[in-house]
Amino acid sequence: MADAAEPVDLLVLGADLVATLDDTRREIAGGWVAATGGLVQAVGGPGDPPPPATRVLRADRCLVTPGLINTHHHMFQNLTRSYRPAVNGSLFTWLSTLYPLWAGLDDEAIYLSAWVGLAELALGGCTTSTDHLYVHPRGAGDLISASIGAAVELGMRFHPTRGSMSLSQKDGGLPPDSVVQDDDEILADSERLVARWHDRSWGAMVRIALAPCSPFSVTPRLMSATATLAERLDVRLHTHLAEDPDEDRFSAQNFGIRTIEHFENMGWMTDRSWVAHCIYPNPAEVARLGVAGVGVAHCPSSNMLIGGGGMAPVAELRAAGAPVGLGCDGSASTDHASLWLEARGALLLGRQRKGSTGMTGRDALEIATLGSAACLGRSGELGQLTVGAAADLVCWPLDGIAFAGALTDPIEAWLRCGPVAARHTVVAGVPVVSDGRLVASGVDDILRRHHSVAARLQGVAS
Repeated sequence: MADAAEPVDLLVLGADLVATLDDTRREIAGGWVAATGGLVQAVGGPGDPPPPATRVLRADRCLVTPGLINTHHHMFQNLTRSYRPAVNGSLFTWLSTLYPLWAGLDDEAIYLSAWVGLAELALGGCTTSTDHLYVHPRGAGDLISASIGAAVELGMRFHPTRGSMSLSQKDGGLPPDSVVQDDDEILADSERLVARWHDRSWGAMVRIALAPCSPFSVTPRLMSATATLAERLDVRLHTHLAEDPDEDRFSAQNFGIRTIEHFENMGWMTDRSWVAHCIYPNPAEVARLGVAGVGVAHCPSSNMLIGGGGMAPVAELRAAGAPVGLGCDGSASTDHASLWLEARGALLLGRQRKGSTGMTGRDALEIATLGSAACLGRSGELGQLTVGAAADLVCWPLDGIAFAGALTDPIEAWLRCGPVAARHTVVAGVPVVSDGRLVASGVDDILRRHHSVAARLQGVAS
């Protein structure tokens, strides 16, 4: 426990239950959490006197959990939410409709969309998020750095990925020429961004990953060269994989093999990689992904809305040894960024697939915390409330009409009742949401500017 003579920076006190997600999955009724220097200093219960603190956050009638971790998102897409010509198409139709709009992105658009996306996530109990930004129109500016600027302003832990597309329509790919780049340009910019922003230290607030968009939007050379570069720079790899049946048809037509075989042949079947969706692996592929330790970002809402009707084999992937985390995916496909909704979606889909024992509230919480941390290569550091781990946590209010009668199991009630948003969201020991409101100022101005850019992209009056 912290020295009583030395006040900790933050004390979260009075919780109904603290779910630590430690190795024994300890749950502490009446628990508290203390943080100093951005890390958890101590965790205790009613019999443990809490240390003095510079700041106290009350968590009365709350479940306290580690912060939820978002492992797949496209924040720029909140500029085209519910775009009418695209909302009811297949994945490929949806993308083909929106690519021309996204060709108008610039660094201002990316900053504003990242600010809005990260703020929305924080309000929904997310403390760390990745972002897969794969559209880089020529002359648009330094888009990844613009998104990092938004994360720094809000105080969010951020894992942006340097996404890319190099296979345009003229090459047999899906995106138009206006949003693709040359392989060598992509690789050089990837190395630049890692050198500028990637922080390898414990408790890092910003890390970069490399993320060719998908097998049908980049060349095999870029896929292979990116894997080699990630190995040399010691950063992680991310892409979409097995998201839609059209993906296997494309791979069969162009490479003569299934898409996961292509993924493996390109040097990606490694625990350095995590992939989005992974709805359609066959049993042998599930086993290979598990043995290799490839992580999977499970995106329940997106899969139901636009993923071709399939359900990701989450239970099988976890049993095979693949880390499974949670993702909300792009706002233009799911039109929200609430990891609480995604955790509930994971619970429901898991039970739809496997019956009443197929997924529990605790399973969903583990996926959203420990599983997500493993996908990002940060096991032991994120996703748990243990001494020395990052002080990222959420206080979830479990009171009011929605929780009346939920007396015996706060974790199951957290997802079965509700909806619920964060009372407090804490990142690195600092509240970014306090009493249900963003701590950052300037929300109205950001929303006004975001509306103007969205109207420009969509061609409607602002």
